[in-house]
Amino acid sequence: MSDVLKIGREILDSQPFSKLLGAELIYFEVGSAEISLLIRDELKQQHGFVHGGVISYLADNCMTFAGGSIFGDGVTAEYKINYVRPAIGDKLIARSTVLSSGRRQAVCECKVFVVRGEKEVLVAVAQGTISKVEKT
Repeated sequence: MSDVLKIGREILDSQPFSKLLGAELIYFEVGSAEISLLIRDELKQQHGFVHGGVISYLADNCMTFAGGSIFGDGVTAEYKINYVRPAIGDKLIARSTVLSSGRRQAVCECKVFVVRGEKEVLVAVAQGTISKVEKT
């Protein structure tokens, strides 16, 4: 396991909400991240697919990891998400990359997939701006 992934997992483990959902950082390098989440009934809405808030969380947090990797630490300044189909399956996987970065912010994209058996199906696409956390 790389040092970057080890540090990233420690950061994710320090996030109570991420622990509550059961998120797992499975890939983390400078400029990119991947977070997975097993689908449980508690994460679904009344129609039987994963609640949009869960998908949004995954995209947001994954982009923050990717963007923050450029600065050492980052927070979401803004993002938008497009849901393209219901998430019905066994697991969610969010993959984010930095599209462009400067000294204080990074623009990232994230694609969220649901795993159905052996197949990955795109369920959402997000884009956001991650801002550097200034130490005071």
